[in-house]
Amino acid sequence: MDAFLSDGIPIAYLDEGPRDGDPILLIHGFASTAHVNWVYPGWVKLLAGNGRRVIAVDNRGHGESGKPTDPRAFHSRTMMAEDMVRLLDHLEIEAADVMGYSMGAWIAAYLAIDHPERVRSVVFGGLASAMTEGIGGQETIAEALETEDEASITSAKGRAYRAFAIQTRSDRRALAACMRGSRQPVPREALAQLKMPVLIAVGTKDDVAGSVEDLAALIPQAQVLNIPDRDHMLAVGDRTYKEGVLAFLGDRP
Repeated sequence: MDAFLSDGIPIAYLDEGPRDGDPILLIHGFASTAHVNWVYPGWVKLLAGNGRRVIAVDNRGHGESGKPTDPRAFHSRTMMAEDMVRLLDHLEIEAADVMGYSMGAWIAAYLAIDHPERVRSVVFGGLASAMTEGIGGQETIAEALETEDEASITSAKGRAYRAFAIQTRSDRRALAACMRGSRQPVPREALAQLKMPVLIAVGTKDDVAGSVEDLAALIPQAQVLNIPDRDHMLAVGDRTYKEGVLAFLGDRP
């Protein structure tokens, strides 16, 4: 992976596919990485094979990027979304299609709200009305990530996030800071001002994302893609999700 400095934090990224292809920026979810979220499920190969220039980033605190442990370094709007703007600047990309999954959709939302000229279209994967309402339990999850006594964790959600962090070989202290410092609820009135095409893609068994219908009702050009029989984790590599995104982007199958 390549890297650049974003306000002093190293940000790692992949840049695949033809350089003259239409660019798409992929932003992964919490405790994931560009590889786990986008390479291993086949997204990078699919999009690059369709002639796209594919930029897949490791968010700060994740993967090969820098890992601050101050929660203030992880504000979704003022820090993490601005990393995406600086990445586009670094690559001299004027505007791109953007797809974020889960936490990545939160970041994509703020990118689209604050820098609409940089976002041609946006896909919110694995996140719907929860982006306006929050997910709750952030401190419980952060504590589950930090503790050395795994047996002391009583929260099922805390155990699940910790297990995923261990699976992805993540820095749990940095993730705890990210959990505490990110996920600021996205203003409903700001989403209502989005002018670019928006696709909301969520598994029908996803108990994290919130209501697809409620989010779609806020956004003038929103389309909905229900991913049948998939939960928050299993929707990422689903064929219906991929085909729906290609159709939304206007790409060939």
